[in-house]
Amino acid sequence: MKPAPFEYMRPKTVAEASVALGRRGATTAAIAGGQSLMPMLALRVALPDLLVDISRLDDLKIVTRTPDSVWLGALTTHAAIEDGETPDVFNGLMRAIAGQISYRAVRNHGTIGGSLALADPAADWPVCLSALGATVRIVGRNGVRVQNVDDFLQGQYETTLEAGDIIMGFDIPAPPRSFRWGFSKVARKSGAFAQSLAVVVAEANDTHVRAVLGAAGPRPKPLVATAKQLEIPNSTENDIRAAIKADLNTYFGELDDYQKRMHTANVLHAARNMRAQ
Repeated sequence: MKPAPFEYMRPKTVAEASVALGRRGATTAAIAGGQSLMPMLALRVALPDLLVDISRLDDLKIVTRTPDSVWLGALTTHAAIEDGETPDVFNGLMRAIAGQISYRAVRNHGTIGGSLALADPAADWPVCLSALGATVRIVGRNGVRVQNVDDFLQGQYETTLEAGDIIMGFDIPAPPRSFRWGFSKVARKSGAFAQSLAVVVAEANDTHVRAVLGAAGPRPKPLVATAKQLEIPNSTENDIRAAIKADLNTYFGELDDYQKRMHTANVLHAARNMRAQ
């Protein structure tokens, strides 16, 4: 299939891009890696009047590290993270997740900003960035604002982005050296979208645990009871399993029995991986 006709624009600055994306009376879309948008255009699922190419905006490619955090520009590709071209202060967590996103050809072009902007419930980065406590910086017609990733994600393919808004990048707190993590993903085949995606992170002695589950509902959810249970010394797998089930009933009550068993096993596997480090 072929996309519907649209106007194409490649702005030279973020400000120009914001003005173009906020054009009144027009349906606009930003494109960078295009790994999700291009198929949507071809299938005419997306029908923009104006396509704004932000792929060459250097301000969205900045990657920096400070003692307290890592900044990843929105145009950072999955492949750059997988290959260690970005600061790896997360003991390999982000590299591991990047390496399991789709296929290498997609990872070469797909961006972390595009993943968050699309807000697919089964995507990897929303779960990871939520677990790491990241914030997203957005520039738009009303200036710059910063939001927690959990607040930015509103639902299935829904975010707080408004007309003219552009994701600049993500500020991710640098964890202590004792940082440990577990990651587990269920998919029908390698490279496919997740049916269940769990990330569990903790500091030494299983303190400050955060567990997040994706692909179970419209958006990722922190599993509060599970995290608290994992912080209890010598908690058993049965205790953790019960906490996971309680979280699923609280946040994802619409799941059937098979889905609950799958997500329970997946979160438990991520917790085991974290404790094994």
